[in-house]
Amino acid sequence: MSLAKVIEVIAEGNTMEEAVKNAVKHASATVKNIKSVYCENMQGIVENNKVVKFRVNAKITFVVGDKD
Repeated sequence: MSLAKVIEVIAEGNTMEEAVKNAVKHASATVKNIKSVYCENMQGIVENNKVVKFRVNAKITFVVGDKD
């Protein structure tokens, strides 16, 4: 049986897709066995009436144990 854990991170990028990829990329530096990412909230950061970057709240699921 596997045991999974979920952490929540906030990441930014030039696009929503890049923000999600950055969340996984940076989490994977210290977290192993990442299996999925779920984006709960998305934001556009506005400066001078233009969207300049995007931010996501991402829930990252990873396996922490595998026992039979």
